[in-house]
This record gives sequence, structure tokens and C-alpha cells, in this order.
Amino acid sequence: MSVHRHPASFRDPAGFLFHDGPHVRRAVTEYGLPHVRAVRATGLVEGLVASGRLWPEREVASGLDGHPDVRLVLEHPPLPFVSYPYEWPFRALQAAALLHLDIQMEALDAGVVLTDASAYNVQLVGARPVFIDHLAFRPYGDGELWAAHRQFCEQFLHPLLLQSLLGVEFQPWYRGRIDGIPGDELVRLLPWRQKLRWNVLTNVVAPVRLQRLAGRPGMERRVARARMPKDGLRGMFSSLRQWIAQLSPRGLDRTTWAGYDTTVPDDESRAIAAFVDDFARQVAPGLLWDLGCNTGRYAEVALQAGARYVVGIDSDAGALDRAFARARDWELALLPLLVDLVNPSPGQGWRGEERQGLVERGRPDALLALAVVHHMAIARNVPLPEIVDLLTTLAPEGVVGFVPSTDARARQLFRGRDEIFREYTFENFLGLLRTRARVIRQEAVPGGERMLVWFSTRA
Repeated sequence: MSVHRHPASFRDPAGFLFHDGPHVRRAVTEYGLPHVRAVRATGLVEGLVASGRLWPEREVASGLDGHPDVRLVLEHPPLPFVSYPYEWPFRALQAAALLHLDIQMEALDAGVVLTDASAYNVQLVGARPVFIDHLAFRPYGDGELWAAHRQFCEQFLHPLLLQSLLGVEFQPWYRGRIDGIPGDELVRLLPWRQKLRWNVLTNVVAPVRLQRLAGRPGMERRVARARMPKDGLRGMFSSLRQWIAQLSPRGLDRTTWAGYDTTVPDDESRAIAAFVDDFARQVAPGLLWDLGCNTGRYAEVALQAGARYVVGIDSDAGALDRAFARARDWELALLPLLVDLVNPSPGQGWRGEERQGLVERGRPDALLALAVVHHMAIARNVPLPEIVDLLTTLAPEGVVGFVPSTDARARQLFRGRDEIFREYTFENFLGLLRTRARVIRQEAVPGGERMLVWFSTRA
């Protein structure tokens, strides 16, 4: 086998992920094999896979050429698209946290625990969270504490509390500290009335206090001797789950574009939907990116017309919250991600490769950019040639919307930016597009001067 180890899979002595051509495989080392066999003997893995909460696996080999320490090779279906917690809307991270706790409780009933509480062990398939680390399970030791409590709080609980209690979007902070938000920093932000709430006191304030005492004489021995009954551990998981399930994000109904969908006239929406429907039926993209997806209305149209999977990208948390609800409630193959197109997720972590940049994770077969050109060009001062170059190199085909400076709904965006309008014209945009791609179709949207353009760079 030609082993191309995944850049994020190097820390676990129990094994590693690698790519063998189109196949995604997991090598299990001699160190990890006893736990793998013991856990599988309980029936836990089979049950979790059957319920859709654990990503499927199958055994394909008992060794790996060039790796004498490997004793087992598993194969997994490839994920439609890999995303990270710092790109997820609030309700996506919340759903991932609940999945983690559900698996913890079911595992404990089977005499198994998870070795860690990394949020990166969960991926989203559409709006459905799924656990992906098959080597994170090991037999439970009677009376053991939850060693991963701090990691769970930093990577799941603290980001959720930041937005739920304070109305602060967690994604930029999480992206800057990819191991999560430390408890001591969250405590410094919380007002006293929040710190005194029982769940906050026991899961945030008290652990921070204990961490400060950790270096004192005798504390390490006391922690080593501490024991927790199995029922107590399960109760801890259950209490956390109940609390997290009740959290809701503050301020998402007041973001700039959360209610934009309701302001679009019906005839305009129908025209855009018909254009997208025709495009998706003819192109039938396997992976479509909807740039500036808002609430996911046109992503849903594309899916119904033949797109297999859509990654919806928007920088407005309120609009994206509604897109996630749409994907969840209708079980759509739509993955909504909170990403700023002018400053997208870069390569991060160890050697800048552990968490890959947005584009490095897989380019789309086609894209929609129905209402983003004017935001990048006017609000963010990105020159039109750069925008056209981005769109035409990102995907071989796409539908782009052009909003002129005279558009009534976008007029506030253009106010005071007259110096940019000289270059920002549809004629200039179309001319730039034609130097890089063929224009398959263009159409004026009823009721205004907005234009839709279908481009292709295919020969």
C-alpha cells in the first residue's frame, strides 16, 4: 500500500489515518489493538454504526507494508466534506456536544469510555453530527474520574456559553485557539450573577479554581487517589447533557442579514430559484458551494434539482443559524459553515497542516455566488478582477449574481463609496468574466437591475 498519512493523524499511539488512492483507511498499531478488540466484543461499535452516530468501518487487512507495528487496517467511506468546530454555527456545535455525551453514556453502559473529548472527533454530514474516531474507545476502569472533562469544557461547553450567556460569537476565538477556549479566560468575562449559577459554578468556575491549586503540595496525590462511582460518572454526563440541550444562542435574531430572506419579493425569489434549478439540473454537481448562502433557500433548490451535497458558506451567524435549522429539519445534504470569504479558514495547527485550509479540503464541482460580489467589492474593497479570479478558479462552473449600486435593498452598502462605482459596473464585471470563462447564460432578475450569470471554464 502507498501510505499518505493524514496531516491531522499523528498524535495517537493507537493508530493513524491514511489515504490509499481514493480510499480512507485507519491503521491500528500493536498498542491500540487490544482496546479495539475488547471494545468491539461488547457490541458497542456495531450498535453505534447501525444508529448512524459512528462513521462506518470495515476490516480490510491485518498489516501494512513498511509499518511492522500495524496489526489491523480499517476502511471508512470518505466524508462529503471535512469541517471544523470553529466553522460551525452554534446549534451545530451544540448537536456535536450532545452526540459526544450520548456516546459517553451508551459506552459507559457497555463498560467502555472515550479516551478524550476532542470536538475534532465529530464531523457534520449535512446537519447531522457523526463520531469519526474509532480508536477513541477503551475499556472503563472501575471508579475512574472523567479525565477529559477539561477538554470537553474547552472545546464544547465554553464556546457555547460564550454565545449563550454573553452573546459573543465563539468562532473567531475558537479559530485563534484551536484547542478551545480556556476556562480562566471565560471566567474573567462572566458577570458575578452568571458565575453563581449552579451549572456554571460547578463546570466552569470550580474547575478553574482547582487548576490554580493543582501545583500545591499534596494536591496531585489527592487527585490520584480520587474515585467516582460509575453511577456518579453517568449522572455527570446526563446533567451536562440536560444543561447543554437547553442553551440557546443570544442575539442571532438581530444580526444584519438574519431576516434578509423575508425582504426579497416573491417574483424575484422565483426567478432566482428557476435559474438555480436549471443550472443544477444540467450540471448535477457532486459538491456545490453556495457562497453567501444566507438561510439556505437556494441550496435547497439545488439539492432538489440534482446537486448531491452542498456546503453553504456565510459570515452572518443569524442567517446561518436558520440555514442549519433548514438542513436539520428537512434532513438536507446541506452543511452550513460560518466562514468569511475575504478571510477564510487557513491551514492551522502542527506545521500549519493539522487543520487544513478551506480550499485544501476539496474544491467544489460548481458554485453559487448569488449575492456576494457587491459585499466583497464595495464593503471589503476587494477589486473586481480579484473576485472574478477567485470565483473562476474555485470551481469550473457557477452562477454569479451582480447587484448594481442602484439596487434599493443594497443602497446602504453603497452609500459614501462613490469612488468605487467607476469600476463597479456590470459591463466591467462581464468583460472580466469573459476573459476567464465562457458565459453560458445571463438573465435580468425581475423587479430590478440585478443580473444572474452562468459561467463555465470547461473546454
